[in-house]
Amino acid sequence: MTPPASPEGGPGRPARWPALLAIGTLVGGVLVNIASNELSVLARQVLGPASIAVTAVAAVAFVLFEVRRRRAERLVGPDTGAGSSGGAPTLPYLTGFTGRAEQVGAIVGAVKREHAVAVVGRRAVGTSFCAVQAANVFRDDYPDGQFYLDLRAGGRRRTTRSTLTALARILGTTAPRSGRPGDLLRAADALRGHLDGKRILLVLDNVDDPAQVWPLLPPTARTCRLLLVGAPALANLGGVVAHRLTEPDPDDAVALFAAAAGNTHGPRARRPDPRTDLAVREIVELCGRQPRTIWTLGSQAARHGWPSTELLKTLRRAAEAPPHQHLPYSPAVSLLTERDTAYAALSGGARRLYRLMSLSPVALDRPTIAALARRGRHRVAALLDELAGGFVVGAPGDRYEIRPLLTGYARLHLRNSEPGWRRTTAQARLARHLARRAERHAASLAVTSSLAGRDQPLPLDDPAGWFELNQELLLATVRVPAGAAQTLPRWVRRWWFRVAVALCGWYAHEERLDEWAAVCRMVLDTPTADDRPEIAGWAHNELGVLRRRQHDPQGAAVALTLAVAERGRRGTAQARMNLGLALLDLGQLDDAIEHLELSRRHRSTVDRAGHALTDLGLGAAHLARDEPETAHHHLVRAANTFRSIGEMRGYAAALTNLVLVHGRLGEHLDAAQAWRAALREYDTTTTDLGARATALLNAGATLMTTTPARAGQAYELLGESRRLREQWRPTAGLGRTLLYLGDAAYALGRTDEARRHWADAAGVCEAVDDPAGLAAADARPLVGGPP
Repeated sequence: MTPPASPEGGPGRPARWPALLAIGTLVGGVLVNIASNELSVLARQVLGPASIAVTAVAAVAFVLFEVRRRRAERLVGPDTGAGSSGGAPTLPYLTGFTGRAEQVGAIVGAVKREHAVAVVGRRAVGTSFCAVQAANVFRDDYPDGQFYLDLRAGGRRRTTRSTLTALARILGTTAPRSGRPGDLLRAADALRGHLDGKRILLVLDNVDDPAQVWPLLPPTARTCRLLLVGAPALANLGGVVAHRLTEPDPDDAVALFAAAAGNTHGPRARRPDPRTDLAVREIVELCGRQPRTIWTLGSQAARHGWPSTELLKTLRRAAEAPPHQHLPYSPAVSLLTERDTAYAALSGGARRLYRLMSLSPVALDRPTIAALARRGRHRVAALLDELAGGFVVGAPGDRYEIRPLLTGYARLHLRNSEPGWRRTTAQARLARHLARRAERHAASLAVTSSLAGRDQPLPLDDPAGWFELNQELLLATVRVPAGAAQTLPRWVRRWWFRVAVALCGWYAHEERLDEWAAVCRMVLDTPTADDRPEIAGWAHNELGVLRRRQHDPQGAAVALTLAVAERGRRGTAQARMNLGLALLDLGQLDDAIEHLELSRRHRSTVDRAGHALTDLGLGAAHLARDEPETAHHHLVRAANTFRSIGEMRGYAAALTNLVLVHGRLGEHLDAAQAWRAALREYDTTTTDLGARATALLNAGATLMTTTPARAGQAYELLGESRRLREQWRPTAGLGRTLLYLGDAAYALGRTDEARRHWADAAGVCEAVDDPAGLAAADARPLVGGPP
């Protein structure tokens, strides 16, 4: 078999040009050295110093002239295209253009109707390709010339003067002498005069600033067409009809990926058709449907044989991984981020803000963005203006978010451009800002509630409104680490946990129990909760309190037992107190008192509110164990502490329980004073309808057992308690209310009504598993009334 011919033509003969090049370089160097020596001798002996100075000045002048000549050539730009008369750049033909037929057709229709059309859009969405493709459709309608000029050739933006100079060179008219407005207008008039009566198509691409083309507008030649392609600001020019272009739709993006893969030589074994591959559709979405990026990724995937499923897994992992999680280097991610020309055209500050905003999956307000970027508000406003429209869009409440189409792409930029410690620090800044604001508004909730029933002005801020507006952001902040495979860094964990605590406080205040439970479970699902027992203990404690509110004492006791076991001795006082109250609901009085006593022992001496709550629970437990003297001691101490610290809701709860204590002790006057004071506090300081219903029940029951002659007043109090309790699902409190309401009706001589109330009480007590209440309700008709 004959070997292939070498580039020199001989069969198998080695190339000679390296040896010839070496010999020529050696001989040329010797000759240049000899010539330079002779010239130096001649200049020193014959020409003299004056001639040397003249020669030097001439050389400098030649260099300056050459620099200016080449700069002027760059200003005008090199000739592009082939076959144009006089070297003018003709409209190029495109290869590899795929899809977007509807958008191209819309541009063609606009150019046929109007004399000047601007195709505008964000960078890298394919405005140039679509405009040139549309111009090629009707180029034959303009036989006098189809010219194309790139106003950003070589990466440098042309000025107005350089644009007019380039057009004057193309069309053979007079170029402007200078950049003064008068000279520019005269050059533009010369261009218009040349275009009159001719059918010429002029395409100006990459117009970044309307100032580059303003002398050409409005066009006066009716037979010519001017097609501008560039920034959205072109839409504001007078005499120009704007056509906005966005990213290609998913089908066109997939077709572009398939075309790029089909034009690339690479391993083709078992390569699926990209147009039917669901993984490719997700890949182009992660690329933001940017045509240049899709083409590059499609060709590289075909060249290197990257399976689409593995490529999608790599990109998705980079886009969805928590910021603090380290990932290995990925050439696909680097390729995507390097080919994002729109992102590269932004200023450094705008690129950084764009990356950092991708840390939040929901919209952010300006103060939060300023805290995230650690920049002043005025600087942030300027950067948002730069990002507006193409990268960032507005949201209700003066908030901003990354365009949904670019969210994944922005996360890729964050992963590729920011080191891990910077991502973690930015995440900590965001969590710290949200935690501080949430805690401030959560503290205001109690103030707002305490003033709601008084004739006093409420605070100017609306804490509940702030939580409602930022609920999605707070949930996203708590939820993001839930998918992490690693525990949160210490400087992030602290603020993340405080956000969760403040959010649960708001849900508890608003009685949104399902969402409260969801946040607690969200925290328990994180690796951080597995690594930090105190966080898991807090979540179980919250779940226990929540289940008590849902009247599930058994579930509450289970959750609170876990909280006590996980939190250890430190921080266990609150969990033990709640566990004691849950056991009290279950009737396990001895265990309840034991946990409440341990809670009081573990509390700090400065925690006066905590001690008052524990005393309140101990008073209720001793009252249930029929120890009214001990209960009186704890309840009086709780009432005094609550009143001294200004916690009027706790004070009213202590008075409500003191009503029953005084009734047991036979202190009827004190009992009457206690329930009147409790109702007064509920009327003026709190909006807790459940606590008010309990106070009404205790007052009515005390009146019925101590002063039967006041059955009418007891009937009114119990009726009001029933009205409040019937707003929720049946509870033991409703059963006891109906029981005593029947006793009051019986004392008033309304026997039939009393029997109905006792029957209703029996049904409620049976439904809520209250055997003592059920036995009392069933016994009333048998004995002919209350005992």
